[in-house]
Amino acid sequence: MPFEAKVNPESLITSLRDLYGNKITAAHIKAYCAQHDVTYQTVTKYLAKFKTTKGKWNLTVREKKANLEANFAAPSVVPPIEQNLVPDVDPNFVKFGNFPDVKKIIQSKEFYPCFITGLSGNGKTLGVEQACAQLKREVVRVNITIETDEDDLIGGFRLVNGSTVWHNGPVIEALERGAILLLDEIDLASNKILCLQSILEGNGVFLKKIGRFVKPARGFNVFATANTKGKGSDDGRFIGTNVLNEAFLERFPVTFEQSYPSIKTEEKILNLLCDDKDFCKRLVDWGDIIRKTFFDGGVEEVISTRRLVHIVKAYAIWKNKEKAIEVCVNRFDDETKQAFLDLYDKVDADVNFGETPDEPMEELQVPSV
Repeated sequence: MPFEAKVNPESLITSLRDLYGNKITAAHIKAYCAQHDVTYQTVTKYLAKFKTTKGKWNLTVREKKANLEANFAAPSVVPPIEQNLVPDVDPNFVKFGNFPDVKKIIQSKEFYPCFITGLSGNGKTLGVEQACAQLKREVVRVNITIETDEDDLIGGFRLVNGSTVWHNGPVIEALERGAILLLDEIDLASNKILCLQSILEGNGVFLKKIGRFVKPARGFNVFATANTKGKGSDDGRFIGTNVLNEAFLERFPVTFEQSYPSIKTEEKILNLLCDDKDFCKRLVDWGDIIRKTFFDGGVEEVISTRRLVHIVKAYAIWKNKEKAIEVCVNRFDDETKQAFLDLYDKVDADVNFGETPDEPMEELQVPSV
């Protein structure tokens, strides 16, 4: 048996690198042992942390891992403990539609991704946020655009105080905190959204840039809202929406179709914001007639619940019904706007859009010479 000299691990690794490079095999080690009177078992013992597969070692693995761990351990841009992600309870919120089902799913803390579709301004996003507010659950909302990519969602390296550090994206924050991930307007996304495939299966995600696997904490769930069902918009109403990958959509077990609230519920919503109950009723009747005409193909635009809320808030500012309605329907083309105003004239005889009085101008004070 050969005499075995005391082995210095650092010198051993340096010698192996100088002789054979960073990637070495069992044949390299045997050759080294024959030249330096050291046993194969001793060398491989010191190289255990560099082993990649049977009979192969990579002398750079340990070094890279240490650097990645150092980067990850560096402080995030905003320390998570300083963030409060529970939404505020809206005292004027009125539950309707799918709200009880959404709340029940969130309350269960089971992983059960949900897709919520419906026309604009009917409370899809607000319903999820208020369910979280009532249950004191954290929610991470991400507004999706066609530019949204893996770096925006999962995270990436950022320059902080002159150092490059890893910064968690909103998806990782939600995973680790067991929060609700709310993907708003998901049908605006490109195929870059497919980076969420494994997350929608409830399996967590492997962060390949830092070599770390993140498992979802209990309570984590995904809700996605959209104006379409992920099939694009044939009528051109929702320009920018895209056809989403079928396998991606299939990972949502349920789809809720959100409609506008009933007349009674919509009146209740407006009455919480405006004391003029008669005005609120006229607005709701007006909006209901327009929606029925829209669904029959008579008009190409619709008055949403959100727009009715805009009108009563404008009324609170100007104390003028005509002006409140006009400024809030100016977003439509001239023909549609005039049709909507004419219809309101028929619903409420007390208004006359052609004779809206101007506000009195303050008298100009001319200084004496």
